Amino acid sequence: MTDDAPPLKTIQRAFEIMDVLKEQKEVGVAELSRRLDLPKSTVHDYLRTLRSMGYVINENGSYRLGFQLLELGGQVKYRNRLFHVAKPELERLVDKTGELVSINVEERGRFVILHTEFGSESLRLGIYPGLKTPIHTHAGGKVILAHLGEERFREIIDEHGLEARTEHTITDERELESELETIRERGYGIDRNEQVVGMGAVAAPIRVGEEVLGSIGIVCPSDRLRDEEYRERLADEVQKSANIVSVNYQYAP
Repeated sequence: MTDDAPPLKTIQRAFEIMDVLKEQKEVGVAELSRRLDLPKSTVHDYLRTLRSMGYVINENGSYRLGFQLLELGGQVKYRNRLFHVAKPELERLVDKTGELVSINVEERGRFVILHTEFGSESLRLGIYPGLKTPIHTHAGGKVILAHLGEERFREIIDEHGLEARTEHTITDERELESELETIRERGYGIDRNEQVVGMGAVAAPIRVGEEVLGSIGIVCPSDRLRDEEYRERLADEVQKSANIVSVNYQYAP
């Protein structure tokens, strides 16, 4: 079987059900049936199987995702070398800035948060490991995108487009290309209000040779980034951390 082969419908349906449960805290069979355009009996059969495996919990006729998925996600993170190498540096960066910091990666053309650390001044925006967003809408994604190479850049844009998350999101390809060139020249990226109005970020890439492994980002209220001195301080700190992680990734045991 190749990657181009059509997905197995039964598996696809099971994950579609979990995607709906991910969007809503609790959902009944009737709502799932309506959302997925499936008979109630079919939805119930899927839910019974998912429940038997611990992926779905039935609470008085409403269904939610089970903690079995948390175990899977935790294993993915804790088996990741970049997470282990970066975590001490993220903790240092939090102590230094008081802001929310994250280690991020690209997967299937999306920006994915691998791990977060919260400081005393951190925004509380429901940011969590595993959160996926369009890669061009966040400084942490743009610094990765800037170093993926022209071919991979085109693949991602062709597949996902340039979705607008706010009125400040870059949706013009030429404008994005210009910003990515600026990122390559200065070594870090910035966004203000591009993913969430009121949120800003400063990020730097983690690179080993020509390969970009991910990024480190500092998230803060966008108004704080209007202060040039503060913005430059965050940029210096995040670049320092990204460089340390890059070196440690290569040589740490």
